[in-house]
Amino acid sequence: MNDVPSENTVAPGLAARRGAAELLSAVLTRRRPLDDAITVEMATGHLAAASPRDRAFARLIAATTLRRLGTIDHVIAAMLDRELPKRAGVTQNILRAGAAEMLFLGVAAHAAVDMGVETAARDSAARHFKPLVNAVLRRIAREGKPLLDHLDTERLDTPDWLWKSWLAAYGEATTRAIIRAHYADPPLDLSVKRASERAQWAETLGADLLPTGTLRLAGAGRIEALPGFADGAWWVQDAAAALPVRLLGDVAGREVLDLCAAPGGKTAELAALGARVTALDRSAPRLERLKENLTRLGLEAETIVADAGDYAPGRTWERILLDAPCSATGTARRHPDVLHLKSPADRDKLTVLQARLIARAAALLAPGGVLVYCTCSLEPEEGVERIEAFLAAQPDVVRQPIAADDVAGLAELLTPAGDLRTLPSHFGDRGGLDGFYAARLVRRG
Repeated sequence: MNDVPSENTVAPGLAARRGAAELLSAVLTRRRPLDDAITVEMATGHLAAASPRDRAFARLIAATTLRRLGTIDHVIAAMLDRELPKRAGVTQNILRAGAAEMLFLGVAAHAAVDMGVETAARDSAARHFKPLVNAVLRRIAREGKPLLDHLDTERLDTPDWLWKSWLAAYGEATTRAIIRAHYADPPLDLSVKRASERAQWAETLGADLLPTGTLRLAGAGRIEALPGFADGAWWVQDAAAALPVRLLGDVAGREVLDLCAAPGGKTAELAALGARVTALDRSAPRLERLKENLTRLGLEAETIVADAGDYAPGRTWERILLDAPCSATGTARRHPDVLHLKSPADRDKLTVLQARLIARAAALLAPGGVLVYCTCSLEPEEGVERIEAFLAAQPDVVRQPIAADDVAGLAELLTPAGDLRTLPSHFGDRGGLDGFYAARLVRRG
């Protein structure tokens, strides 16, 4: 007799657990970004008919598991006599999700265990491992938390290459602070279209108004349902990502070239400040989404589909923003899949592209013009090392140090050389920041 429960009998919360296990498989096995996996799962997978609450919980389970993966795998390994065979399919991710629930999300052990076993029962491969799932999760419920007290979880949860990179760049204390900042589900950051309305929207939304002007909300729920979304009063953008535009100075009435512009947060910010923006990106679909966002916000920009590395329009600009493609290791607070999808090879390949983009951007810069280069990476190779190498080869372009006044007086966000360097551990008592690097360059007049 087939012992797989009928699809017509769905226990409360089961969709979230099945969805979470599938999201983990998409990221860790099929190497798909978590946000993309969520989109697919909500369209055609276990979360397609799930409640908003189950969808949110599935994402939380998956994100927590990815943030704590090294620790979770260590605990699971301690509960197993041998590795799971390949034929076990999704079983490993069912165990990971259940462990995350009990160890880090405060879910009652009986609920996590029962749902883990039921999730296994619904899968053609994992159902053969139901007794093992039951036994391992019950043992984690008894022994897991005491085991955590003896583990260096910060080291376990960080891939070797990132641990070594951050240790060399920032030292051990800061590296551990960065990793701890990754553990919490981050708040929602909003950029308000009109600066004069920030305080009003902060009160309306119950948001914290950061010194940089960003509004920060905890537990915001569905973004589209928030006051002001339909009216185009604000857009979603991490507080750190909103800083590079400030480095261009007063852009009102100026022509500004925004290279690698999609998804468009910085384009919107420039347009809201009164700039005449040319937004360029190589991806036509991403530029379409950028235009849709600008339409909602009631803002305008010229959009061009082109490769920024080859763009040669026969003119120059006095202000250029280059938000270069990068490994995005600074965004692990919001995108914990980055920790497991990126590698040193990815970083090194991107540095070649970044060097090409900086050189092209500089060629488009008018004498006396300002170029801001930025990446959402914590890796020096994609930040300060790229700038130093460029400046060594381009004597007609110089660094213009960033002052504390350029970043709302927050001198702790600046390097000794005068570049911007935000870390996930900055604003730690208020929810952290994405890791961003930015340098301001000027072509000699």
